[in-house]
Amino acid sequence: MTGQPPNPSNASKSESDRIPPLLQQRDPEKYAHLRAEAVAPYRGLRRFIYISFAASGLIGAFIFLIQLLAGRDVIGALPNFAIQITVVALMVWLLQLESKAAQTNQAKGKTQRAESKD
Repeated sequence: MTGQPPNPSNASKSESDRIPPLLQQRDPEKYAHLRAEAVAPYRGLRRFIYISFAASGLIGAFIFLIQLLAGRDVIGALPNFAIQITVVALMVWLLQLESKAAQTNQAKGKTQRAESKD
């Protein structure tokens, strides 16, 4: 703390005023992509992990379902089958949450761009 009062001219500026307008004007698509990445970092990585785990769960569920249908080790295969189905359901739910968050962020970005043009 320096003991100096905050600069009122900086406090009244919005976020888009602090960002150099050159990138916004030169390449608005790249600017929008960078803003989306700043709002939700590693979204692509999370989606990849969710899809990978869901695929793994589906493969495991298929294997345990075949074991159940064949009647091999039903007592051991049933809990494992339930775990695999739970993993798949959890990953689908997480993907839906991720998609809803992305849609919300896109809507906010469109609103902010429309307001900044006015």
